[in-house]
Amino acid sequence: MKLLLIEDNVSLQTTLQRSLGRRGFQVLACTDGAQAVAQWRTCQPDMVLLDLSLPGQDGLTVLTQARAQGLVTPVIILTARGTVGDRVLGLNTGADDYLAKPFDLDELEARIRALLRRHSPLVELPNPTEPLTPAFCGMQIDREHGTVYFHGEPMDMPPRELAFLRAVLSKPGHAIAKEKLFEWVFPGELDVQPEAIEVVAYRLRKRIAHTGAQLVTLRGLGYLLKAQP
Repeated sequence: MKLLLIEDNVSLQTTLQRSLGRRGFQVLACTDGAQAVAQWRTCQPDMVLLDLSLPGQDGLTVLTQARAQGLVTPVIILTARGTVGDRVLGLNTGADDYLAKPFDLDELEARIRALLRRHSPLVELPNPTEPLTPAFCGMQIDREHGTVYFHGEPMDMPPRELAFLRAVLSKPGHAIAKEKLFEWVFPGELDVQPEAIEVVAYRLRKRIAHTGAQLVTLRGLGYLLKAQP
């Protein structure tokens, strides 16, 4: 399994690469937040271990940008910021788990393996011969560029609707919370009301009606994509 470690502490980086390497993981490292999303997209890891305090830009910004670009790789935040508020903010931004420093390596390994088991059907596996995700109702995501195709033709739509579609298309049949979708569709836009995500969903329904896919609202849970009956 390939892990991307985004961590600027060289000593910790070296320790984790050596220790996790002995436990069967291939660990790639990135120290600069400004370069993290590009490296994330390029190496296509099975999981990302993300520090919050990074040079260039912080980890929450990295995570927000990655999710907005359709990168659905599971993320464990590793950070010295251990308050409840920091944990909630990280999870709401799109992280899947949170581990405060200092941590035990056995616990980290256990969390990595547990998260990979839960996400294994959804992980973007590093396979250069298959740049597109499996087709769902004729739609596929180009893993490298984020383009969505319908039967081989690019789907032309506004960026917000495209970000929404990439998110639900990456996990068809699985509910995605409105809060998480909002972060992906409106990254960093603090002046946008939460209800705006409903407008994007309404417009997206019209754009995909011809595909045979249906965007379903699950009250209190979020949205999911399924095939029309």
